Amino acid sequence: MSGDHLATYLTDHMAGSTAALELLERLKAEYEGDPVAATATRLIAEIGDERKVLDGLAERIGASVTLPRKAASWITEKAAQLKLLYDDPKGGPLRHLESFEALSLGIEGKRLLWRALATASARRRELVGPDYDGLVAQAEDQRRRVEAHRLAAAAEALTGRPESPSA
Repeated sequence: MSGDHLATYLTDHMAGSTAALELLERLKAEYEGDPVAATATRLIAEIGDERKVLDGLAERIGASVTLPRKAASWITEKAAQLKLLYDDPKGGPLRHLESFEALSLGIEGKRLLWRALATASARRRELVGPDYDGLVAQAEDQRRRVEAHRLAAAAEALTGRPESPSA
């Protein structure tokens, strides 16, 4: 039974990384030439590397992302995009704030994933190997980088004015 739970847990996070990559690609395109695009580009590369770690672990335990799980991830991401479009049809500051919050929550979930896998690796040999401490530290750094953009978007979305350069 625990093997099934591990497979589900890993594939859920794999699906979440796919949704995050789609969101980051959209932000990268929307913010071309802006520091947000640079942050998105770096996150895309880092998440791609992290995804290789997840893929390797999933392969070790014989898990793969099933078609229903892929479809659920795709539908969830598209539903989130529709919600964001409904709330802020012009793709303005509220949409950006909520996009950064979704990324932040996903990164926190990933940080917790690495901690959980590190703990479970004491009992599951196939989970041994990845630098979980390094992955946790990277997630914390990613969260800090996204937080700067989230707060700038919050300042604009919740006050109607862009954040001033001195803030």
